[in-house]
Amino acid sequence: MNRRRFLIASGGALPWGWAARAEEAQRIVASRNEALEERLAAWIQIYDTQGNHRTGTEADLTAAQWLAAELRRVGLAPTLEPFEFSRVVPQSCYLRIGDRRVDGVPAFDAAFTDAGGIRGRIGPLGSDADIGLAETRPFALLEPRGEQRGAVAEARKSAHKAVVLLTRGSRPGLFLLNALSFANPAPIPILQVSSAEAEWLQQAAQARSEVTLVAHAVRTQARANNVVASIAGSRPELAPLVVSTPFSGWWQCAGERGGGIACWLESASVLAESRPERPCVFVGLSGHELANLGLLDYVKRRPHAYRQAHRWIHYGANIGVPHQPNLVHVADDELERWAASTLKRQGLAMNAAPREDLPRGEGLLIHRGGARYVTLTCGTNLFHNAADRWPEEVDVRELARYALSFSNALRDAARLT
Repeated sequence: MNRRRFLIASGGALPWGWAARAEEAQRIVASRNEALEERLAAWIQIYDTQGNHRTGTEADLTAAQWLAAELRRVGLAPTLEPFEFSRVVPQSCYLRIGDRRVDGVPAFDAAFTDAGGIRGRIGPLGSDADIGLAETRPFALLEPRGEQRGAVAEARKSAHKAVVLLTRGSRPGLFLLNALSFANPAPIPILQVSSAEAEWLQQAAQARSEVTLVAHAVRTQARANNVVASIAGSRPELAPLVVSTPFSGWWQCAGERGGGIACWLESASVLAESRPERPCVFVGLSGHELANLGLLDYVKRRPHAYRQAHRWIHYGANIGVPHQPNLVHVADDELERWAASTLKRQGLAMNAAPREDLPRGEGLLIHRGGARYVTLTCGTNLFHNAADRWPEEVDVRELARYALSFSNALRDAARLT
């Protein structure tokens, strides 16, 4: 897919006769679908141009303001709900062996070094070396949080002075980990580096080479914003529909976050126009990559939010990434049938997760909170990689099918007749 605009066909005179009218109706439907694709593409392109969406950065704050403006455009009255946190600001972060240096990114849920770093010998994880060398596992859709297990879990509790983490993905590169333990960081520095350096570093570890590891970062008090908007509904005493999606993450994350954002905005537009009977709440969440700080703050303000929801729909990661399956987590059998029929209307198959398998990210908190939920996540080959950009990592036609299916299903769910 090349960077491009989607053009909507111009209308013509209304033809006479049943067959002609049917053909005209089909053309209008096709035109509407093109208009939907145009909107989705524009939203993701704007989001991509904002920059690196790490929580509390300029791009993240810009995204919150932009989402609020988009909600106002369809007639809602959004509010920005700020939350305070300790923002990690990386300084100089690298590994040096002899005259060779490789730059990296510190784990945001681990300790940091000073500007001088740590010197010592490097060796395999679990060895008696000062600095351990470990590797992550690539992202796997069917194994939520799998990249955080194994060597990563061992590294966090190892006896090394520091750990170098080779980040594995679908190709050599830097694939960052979310800071799942942001509130309880590991006691040692962990420096994430590209797996393109694997052969060199593995040889250095076997030779117990002398290295210098610098993972220098500082913490500063910062503020990020959730975006919240409501539609009262004609029967505001009813339990609400809640529709949520994150908008912060590593890099531009156009595929990872853009599809969910576009579906969320389209759902808000459809429900605002439909004048629902049931109240509807739209929640855009910052703090995703930092142990879901935004959702934690949202629920702290509303302790009964999970259980009070009639149903909670969460647009998760990578919706509309090209050539990828989906994974749907649900709270119960009724919602599984609802989600399956919702996707089927647009010819989309559903890979329903076994009930004992838990969702990732915000979905896990929603599950543990006791909500009646549906979470949608899709696969990707560029999870937390800088190459996750518009338009290469977005299939707008596929994304439009997801947006249309769920927006219409939510509109119907908000009606009682």
